[in-house]
Amino acid sequence: MPQQKDIVRIAIQMTGVFPQLIQLDQKKPLSAVIKEVCTCWTLPGPENYALQYTDGVQTYITESNRLDIKNGCILRLTKTPGRCAEDLFKGIQSTESGVRCDSLKELAGISKDVTFAQEFISRDGHLLLVKIVEDSKDNEIMTHTLTAFMALMDHGIVSWENLSAVFIKKIASFVNSAPFDASIQQVSLDILESMVLSSYSLFLLVKQEITTKRLIDHLHVTNQQIQTKAMALLMALLQTAGDLDRKDIIHSSGTVQDEMAHYLYVLQSITLNQLESRMKTPLDFYNQDQRDALHKLRDSAFDVESENLSQERRRSLCAKEFKKLGFSVSNNSNPGQDLVRTPPGLLALDTMCYFATQYTEAFKRFVLENSSREDKHECPFARSSIQLTLILCEILRIGEPASETGSDYHTIFFNQDKLLEELFCVCIQLLNKTWKEMRATQEDFDKVMQVVREQITRTLAGKPTSLEFFKNKVNTLNYSEILRLRQSERLHQEETLAPPVLELKERLKPELLELIRQQRLNRLCQGTMFRKISSRRRQDKLWFCRLSPNHKMLHYGDVDEDAENPPIETLQEKIPVADIKGLLIGKDCPHMKENKGKQNKEVLDLAFTITYDVEEYSLNFIAPSRTDFCLWTDGLSVLLGREMSSEAMRSELEILLSMEIKLRLLDLENIPIPDSAPVIPKPPSNYNFCYDFSQTEQ
Repeated sequence: MPQQKDIVRIAIQMTGVFPQLIQLDQKKPLSAVIKEVCTCWTLPGPENYALQYTDGVQTYITESNRLDIKNGCILRLTKTPGRCAEDLFKGIQSTESGVRCDSLKELAGISKDVTFAQEFISRDGHLLLVKIVEDSKDNEIMTHTLTAFMALMDHGIVSWENLSAVFIKKIASFVNSAPFDASIQQVSLDILESMVLSSYSLFLLVKQEITTKRLIDHLHVTNQQIQTKAMALLMALLQTAGDLDRKDIIHSSGTVQDEMAHYLYVLQSITLNQLESRMKTPLDFYNQDQRDALHKLRDSAFDVESENLSQERRRSLCAKEFKKLGFSVSNNSNPGQDLVRTPPGLLALDTMCYFATQYTEAFKRFVLENSSREDKHECPFARSSIQLTLILCEILRIGEPASETGSDYHTIFFNQDKLLEELFCVCIQLLNKTWKEMRATQEDFDKVMQVVREQITRTLAGKPTSLEFFKNKVNTLNYSEILRLRQSERLHQEETLAPPVLELKERLKPELLELIRQQRLNRLCQGTMFRKISSRRRQDKLWFCRLSPNHKMLHYGDVDEDAENPPIETLQEKIPVADIKGLLIGKDCPHMKENKGKQNKEVLDLAFTITYDVEEYSLNFIAPSRTDFCLWTDGLSVLLGREMSSEAMRSELEILLSMEIKLRLLDLENIPIPDSAPVIPKPPSNYNFCYDFSQTEQ
C-alpha cells in the first residue's frame, strides 16, 4: 500500500460529464492514471488524452512536473499536446478567417506551456507564424500571432538568429508607427527587446530600424505598459551596445540630448525602485523561506553536521555560528532581529545571499579571516553588510521618486545586470580591506563606514563604464589616499595652499610654538596624579608630581586618593631640573624593561621616564591618559631644550595656524590670492615729482 505522502486528492473534469474525485498515486505511471480516468468515463483511446491544469497558465501534467500537484487541485482531461498542436497548426492555415482567428487566439494562450511549445515548434509552427506576420495586415490576427510567437520563443527551444530581415523590419514598423494598435506595439517592443539581448548581430539590425527619438516618444504616452516596454527596449539597446554604439544611440536623439539624459535617469530610477518593496520589508523569522535563506547563508560559511545533535545543542551551535557571521545574537534571540530595521530590510539579506552564492570563496574568506581575529578587531560581516546595503540604497537613491528634471544617471547601470548586488559584492570586500588598513576595532565601525561611503561616491562620481573599471578604481582609492584627498580639499577650500599663505604660516609658527611651550609648562606647574604599578600589578597607590612656578624644581610624593591638588609644600621629594639628563618613552623605560612581556600595548604607550644624576637614578611615570602623556613629554622636552614631538602638539599647532590664518584672511573674503607676488615696476627715469608752486596760474 502506498504511503500517505504519495497520495494526492484531486478533481478531474471534462466538458459534458460529471467531475471525478480521485486519489492520485504519485508512484503510479501517469499513463495508467489517465487510463483509469478514461475507463471511468468510458472514453476510448486513452493515449489521445492528457491532464492539464484548469487555472492560470493551463500547463500540461507530465512525469517531470507531476510532483507539483497539491491536494485540492482541479485538473482537466484534454487532448494530448501533440494532437492539440496538430489541430492548431491546421487551424491557423484555414481559409476561413473565423477559424483562423480563433485558432491563433487559442494558440496565444496555450503556447506558454513548454510541452505544447515543443510539439508545435517540431512542426515548424513558429516559422508559419513568421510568415503570417510578414504577409498579414489584419490587426486582430496580428495581435494573436505576435503574442503566440513571443510565448513560443520565450522557452528558448529555437534561436532568434534565424529570423529574416523582412520580419524584423515588419516588427520595427509597428513600433515606429505613431498612431497604432497599443497591444501590437506592446508585444512588438517585447520581441525587439528579446532580439537585442539574444545576439549582437540582431542588436545591429534592430538599432538600424528603431530610432531613439521614437522610443522617447513612447515614454510620453499614457499607456504604462508601452512606457515600461519602451524603457526595457532602450535599456537592452544600451546594455548590449559597445562604447561607440552607446554614444550613437544617445546622440541619435538629435536635439533632445538633455531629454535623453533625463529619460536614462528615469529608466534607472524606475528599475532600481523595483527593489524598494524588499528594502522596506522587515524580516519575518516565522516565514519559512526567509528563515531558510538565513540558514543557507550560515551553511555557505560553515560546514555543520547537526542532524544527530539535540535541539538545545543545535540551537547553541547556530547561535555561535551566526555570531561569527556578525549577527548580534545573544541568549535566545535570533539573527533575524538585525534585519527587522527598514531600510534596508530584506534587501540586506538578498545582497548577503547573492554574495555567498555567486562569490562563495570570497564570502568564506571574509568570514573565516575575521573569525580568526581578536574579538574587538574582527569586521562583523552581517552588521557591515546591512549598513553597506543601506549606504548603496542611499547612493543609488532607491526608494526616491524620479525627479521631473533629473538627468544624473550611472553609465555602469546600463552595462550591468543586478547592479546593486554586484556593487555590494565589490564593496563588501573593499570594506574588509579598508577595515584592515584602518586597523579598526568595533568602536571604529561608523568611521570605517564613512570612509567606505566616500570611496564609493568618489569612484561613482568618475562615471565608471563597467563593473571591472569600478572595482579597479575603488580599490586604488585606499584609506591613506582618502585622507590625502580630504586634507588637500580642505586646504584648497581654505586657500591655505597658496604660496603667500604658506609663507605666512612659516612666519607664524615660531610665535605659536612658543605659545604651546608656555601652555605645556603651565600644565606641568598644575601637576598630575599618577598611579603606581608594582610587580604585583596593584594600582591602589597614588603619587603626585608638579613643576615649581619658577620652573627650577620637580616636586613629587605619595598622596591619598582623596587629595585632588596637594600644595607643593606637602610633596616631600624633589628633583632639580638642571639635574635631569634624559627623557625615555615606551619600551625604553626601565620599568617597562623590568616587566618585559607582561605589559600590554596600552601601558607601553603611556610610559615615560626621566633620568637624572648621570643616569644613575630615574623617575618612572605611567600617564593616566594619552593626553597627559603628550602634555608631560612635551613639557619635559621644553625643560630639556628639545623640540616637542607629540601628536597633540602637531594637532594643536595645525588648529592654531588654521585659526590665525582665517582671522588674517577675513579682509580678503572672495578675493583670489595670487600664487606669486605682483611684478615690481622698473624705477622711473627721474624723481621730479614735486609740483612747482612758483608759477602763478593765469
